[in-house]
Amino acid sequence: MKRPSNWFMQVFAITGFSLSTIPQRMGAVFSAVFGTAGVVAVLVGVFSIAKGFVKTMTSTADADTAIVLRGGADTEMLSILYWNEVRVVSENMHIARSNGIALASPELFVVINLPKRTTGTDANVPLRGIKPIAFQVHDELEIIRGRNFVPGRNEVIVGRSAAAEFSGLDLGARLEIGDNYWDIVGIFKADSSVAESEIWTSATVLQSAYQRGTSYQSVYVKIISPGLLDDFSKSLASDPRLNVKVVSQGEYYAEQSAMIYKIITTLGTLVAGLMALGAVFGSMNTMYTAVSSRTREIATLRALGFHASPVVVSVLIESLLLALVGGGFGSGFAYWLFDGYKTATLNWQSFSQVAFAFDVTAGVLINGIIFAVIIGFAGGLPPALRAARMPVVEALRGL
Repeated sequence: MKRPSNWFMQVFAITGFSLSTIPQRMGAVFSAVFGTAGVVAVLVGVFSIAKGFVKTMTSTADADTAIVLRGGADTEMLSILYWNEVRVVSENMHIARSNGIALASPELFVVINLPKRTTGTDANVPLRGIKPIAFQVHDELEIIRGRNFVPGRNEVIVGRSAAAEFSGLDLGARLEIGDNYWDIVGIFKADSSVAESEIWTSATVLQSAYQRGTSYQSVYVKIISPGLLDDFSKSLASDPRLNVKVVSQGEYYAEQSAMIYKIITTLGTLVAGLMALGAVFGSMNTMYTAVSSRTREIATLRALGFHASPVVVSVLIESLLLALVGGGFGSGFAYWLFDGYKTATLNWQSFSQVAFAFDVTAGVLINGIIFAVIIGFAGGLPPALRAARMPVVEALRGL
């Protein structure tokens, strides 16, 4: 028999022989594959939650839109602006205009309690009071059922995500909050943004219902050009009549989503990491079984001139292939199960619910596969080293 001298030929020969023995150890192989698949499915599912939440929060962050808040306030909930301040902001020369009217939308933001459709538990839902100009500033909004509310009337329109997630928000229903009633006259969409988790109504009606006088909490403005945002901010900061801060819409919602993103990904990674330890041990058990069942064959090959390193590589290749199969199954299952799944979670900045859909992106799937490869490598390396260090003479004694 001619001894193989080419390293790659040796790797190919040993790997082929190893893979051919898989049918004899299907139990251990299935355990390793499905253990890895479970870990990857959990990891992909968790990260799709975080991706979906961030996508919802930032999907309509226009570069030419800014938010004006009270100085020192990080969210609308902590901000308050009076009418004279709103007027001064609206007069700024950096704000775009339509037919001579400044595209500046003063808005009131409160939260109300409504039960979730699935669990019946109460949750905070944003209720936003606006002026008619808001529909030119938030130009992504579109009524898809019913009609818009009439300013000054006790009428509301509901984001489609809020309508799907919370009870009592059906078109034609009457919304009762304390001693006040609002008729739900329309359902709107807004490019799957956070606005779809809100209820909108006339600012004057909401101010009266909550005894807010003529105060607001924020002003959304369209800047003439995104490049003028800094100039706009500096001009308001230098005005002695104002104590406000300016933040771009993109930056504002990025900050809103940062905390929940960190919480989800940290806890998810921790859970997946603990599960991965089990998967690694499962992979190690599978490969140790493979090495043990092929002790004589490996010793014979070594006696015929095969080197130790091809043995190591062949065991690692098998372990990585099994991990990739498991990673593929896990990623595919997670995509089928989670992508587009709709739920709601708490926005820790506004203490209100945000409805969103899981988003299984290509990047998330790739990360899942990479995680599977790490599991396969960690589970295959110790058995591979054991196979390479196996004493040839002792192994051959059993022949």
